[in-house]
Amino acid sequence: MNQTTAAGPISIDDLRRELTGEVIGPDDAEYDEARVVIYREDARPAVIIRAETDADVVRAVDLARDAGLELAVRSGGHSGVGFGTSDGGVVLDLSAMKGLDIDVPGRTVWAETGLTAGELSTALGAHGLVIGFGDTGSVGIGGITVGGGVGFLARKFGLTIDNVLAADVVTADGKLVRTDSQHEPDLFWAIRGGGGNFGVVTRFQYRLHELPSIVGGMLLLPATPQVIAGFMAAAQAAPDELSAIANVMQVPPMPFVPADKHGTPGLMALMTWAGDAESGQRALAPFRALATPIADMLRPMTYPEMFPPEQPGPHIVGINRTFFIDHVDEEMGRLILDRIDEHVRITDALAGVAQLRVLGGAVARVPADATAYAHRSGRIMVNVAAVVPSLEAMAAHTDWLDDFAAALDQGDDGKYVNFVSDEGEAGVRQAYPGATWDRLTELKRRYDPTNLFRLNQNIPPS
Repeated sequence: MNQTTAAGPISIDDLRRELTGEVIGPDDAEYDEARVVIYREDARPAVIIRAETDADVVRAVDLARDAGLELAVRSGGHSGVGFGTSDGGVVLDLSAMKGLDIDVPGRTVWAETGLTAGELSTALGAHGLVIGFGDTGSVGIGGITVGGGVGFLARKFGLTIDNVLAADVVTADGKLVRTDSQHEPDLFWAIRGGGGNFGVVTRFQYRLHELPSIVGGMLLLPATPQVIAGFMAAAQAAPDELSAIANVMQVPPMPFVPADKHGTPGLMALMTWAGDAESGQRALAPFRALATPIADMLRPMTYPEMFPPEQPGPHIVGINRTFFIDHVDEEMGRLILDRIDEHVRITDALAGVAQLRVLGGAVARVPADATAYAHRSGRIMVNVAAVVPSLEAMAAHTDWLDDFAAALDQGDDGKYVNFVSDEGEAGVRQAYPGATWDRLTELKRRYDPTNLFRLNQNIPPS
């Protein structure tokens, strides 16, 4: 079976003979399902290589480079811009690479990048060990790690990249490189926050932390300007053991929420106390005292329970803007509520959300130039978003998002690359300010001079 592209024929049959992993072509029954990612359904790649070994990854990189084809690299497929697939190119799907080697006494793990955050957290949890990723279990560890990794344990244990000890990377010239602080240290610096611009990471070695139990879950409060400001002040003043993600939105019709609360303003907080139950309950008391909770699901649990199984059904379609601020007061809380209410009432948006992630703690104790994630002084990460009925509806909400973000601006124009939307080079430059951008472009020239790895928030080699 051959697949003809602008660069010439690809022999699907030859690839199947060469590779250990699955090779999926346009004529295969599973092609339509395999080509789709969360935010893109229209792309028709020439071939999808579901790698199982490093050699498979090397062959996919060589194929795309030598044939002059676009290369899409997919770990979990959660790119908000749909970078995990390609129209006419090669899709390198890492989801079958789930190798895992846990050193329990040494508190380290080698993990292949087809694993999801939920899968790895569950495997580590069996030994009372953790590493923080994001807040969604189905996200692939490859993509979230190379972008930084801001999640439930960030204030206590830092970003995911702050716990990376080494990595195996297939570079644009088809070489498999082991990189750490002593070997290829520039590459090691770049893959910790620089996204997928420098190669395909096939496995990471992570430092682990002992944490047999947490107090965590969701706290849903009625949202008023006073509650929003009080919650954020309490979260910023809390010990590093407490990480909180506050979602200000209209309360969705969840089964555990009384019907008369559906559609009312709510603050849905995902909270994690990385410590014992007694001290956790004391730390959470000020948040519960802000207002009578609509739902209080905070309880002692193991860390993997923060990643419940995702429910089947269509994925949420959203469009967003991300940035950093220093504080949230009552005036800002009122502005957030008014903007969300107005937008949902007068547009086809299914929801409007202002997500507020409190940072600081261990994140801020790492020097800004130690990794390619340069926003160590950011105190609160904001992600404003509109949930819309279809991909086609997204463009109609960009003006609202831009105006909303401008209204909340406090002078920090930085962005977290994993939350950057389709904002062009300007958005990418905001993720990598000043000297960070200069160093990344120089390393891009060294490791990927032809920009083979460009389906990402791209750092060009010039």
